[in-house]
Amino acid sequence: MKQRGGRVEAIYAGLRLAILEQVLEPGTKLPEDTIGEQFGASRTVVRRALELLASEELIEFRLNRGAAVCKPTLEEARDLFSVRQEIEQLVVRRLCGRLTRAQLKRLHAQIDLEDAAHKNGHNAYIRHAAEFHLALAEMTGSQLLARYMRQLVGRSALVLGLYGRPRWTDCSVQEHRDLVASLADGNIALVEKLMHHHLEAVLTRAIETAGKDKTGGLRDLLAPYAEAAKAT
Repeated sequence: MKQRGGRVEAIYAGLRLAILEQVLEPGTKLPEDTIGEQFGASRTVVRRALELLASEELIEFRLNRGAAVCKPTLEEARDLFSVRQEIEQLVVRRLCGRLTRAQLKRLHAQIDLEDAAHKNGHNAYIRHAAEFHLALAEMTGSQLLARYMRQLVGRSALVLGLYGRPRWTDCSVQEHRDLVASLADGNIALVEKLMHHHLEAVLTRAIETAGKDKTGGLRDLLAPYAEAAKAT
């Protein structure tokens, strides 16, 4: 049997993934008893997992109404991407012309996963696209940058889930390929321009109209994440 800490981490990871893949949309209520039943855990364990998500500002506890996925305003969304612009520019400046063959291979493999999921219309596309940016931050060797990017990417998923139109993802894969090529070439001016354009384009493509509501209840939405958590 898993220790309590392991169960907390598994539920946290499962819920975080469901948020990142936009299966749990902004505003979705997260009853502790329902989540506990789905993941086979006590409400105490679920509560701790929710607290971890709240520390990353992915969910919020509302007075007398329980937990729910955060729902950023348009103003918060624009501020988020403004801060992310600055952080990601710092990331690419640190990496430009310094990536190893192994790192380039990892980035290309990540983009291939992203591309395959996009072509298949799978929700994992959103996660793979996010993990591309996380991988860049990790390659700087800075734990601080990696931690900041993890939070920014999570919050960005909320924004895109709330305001993203059906085809907001169409250009992202090629933009990632162009970024990697320029990083490998060591063209800092082009890299900075491409990253700025990429994030600006994602925000512009996304903040146009609210996304479509997901169908199915919370148990149905969480079922695959609960199964994966039990298997780890």
